[in-house]
Parts: sequence; C-alpha cells; structure tokens
Amino acid sequence: MVTSIRVILKKKFLAGLIVSIPAVITVLVIVWFFEFVDGILGPLYKEMLGYNVYGLGFISAVVLIFLIGIISTNIFGKKLIEFFEKAVVRIPIFKGIYTAIKQLVDAFSPENAGSFKKFVMVEYPKPGAYSFGFLTKERTIKASKIGKELCLRVVYIPTNHLYFGDIVLFNECDVFYTDIPIEEGIRIIISGGIAAPSRISESKE
Repeated sequence: MVTSIRVILKKKFLAGLIVSIPAVITVLVIVWFFEFVDGILGPLYKEMLGYNVYGLGFISAVVLIFLIGIISTNIFGKKLIEFFEKAVVRIPIFKGIYTAIKQLVDAFSPENAGSFKKFVMVEYPKPGAYSFGFLTKERTIKASKIGKELCLRVVYIPTNHLYFGDIVLFNECDVFYTDIPIEEGIRIIISGGIAAPSRISESKE
C-alpha cells in the first residue's frame, strides 16, 4: 500500500515537473529579454527624467521596432534601408557579418523569394541514415567529363540546431520532398526531432 502511494506520488511529481520546466524556462527567458532590452534605453530615460521608470525602455524599444517595420514596408523606407545597407557593406569589418546575418534572417522570412523552398529528407551523412533539411536552390552543373548536365538540388542540413549546418548537393531522385511546411520543419529542427509527426508523407506538389 505504501509502495503504491509512493509510485503514484512519484508519477504525479514527475508529471508536474515536466509541465513546469518549460513554463519556468519560458518565463525566465521573457524576464531576461525584458530586462535586457529595458536596460538598453532605460538609462537614457533616467538621465532625461532624473529618475528610473521601470519598463519604459522596453516599451520604447517595442515601439521603435514597430515604427521601423512600418517604414521598411513603404517605398521611401525601402530606399532608405537600401542606402544604409550599401553604406554598411562598404565597411570591410561589417560587410561579412551583416551580410551573413541578413541572409540567415531572410531565409526564414515567408515574404522572401530566396527563402527555403521545401522541408526535405535525404540519405545523409551515410547510407541508411536520413537527415532533415531545407531545399534552398536548384542548380544545373555542366559535367564535361561525362558529356551531360547534372540537375542537382542544394539542401541545407542543420547540424547544430538551426543556425549551423552543411550545404550538400543531391541528385533530384535522392531528395524526398515532405508535406511538412517550412515553419513546422523549423520547429522539428529546434526541438531536436521531438516535434516530428509520427508519419511523414511525400509532398504532392
């Protein structure tokens, strides 16, 4: 009887722990982000007002980002951003960093025509082992030695969550096009495969 109660209590405790950990981590991340952003603009307001208004820096940052979003979606704003980007890429130190970060961010933007095309599966890195990846480009390579052109698929395979990975070229027949949307594919990668569905079907498109 005592053993049975212990088992039940243990199961309930573990169940509560499993539910609590993601919630606690989420709250901690939100609090950290709030304090981090508020700490950037907060001191400026303290200098201006003479006293600290907790949260004012965070609110200002949110409003500023929103305004940048509005500006970047009109013709004048786009021209202004293009001018800024041209100025940045002329600086050797910032050119590589800014370009790499921008390409990474643009890759996940649904409005960008150059973003990931499909969430795919490929046999990689060895026969019998399969990896998730993102189809990025379709390229034709002229192979002069065999006298024909090769139609290859460029697949980005994340190896460290999402931001680092391998770029591998596959024959079209070696790429399995899944019916999983890009957004869901990103969640699968970030979750370490936990969010992957129990059954994956081939895309009909």
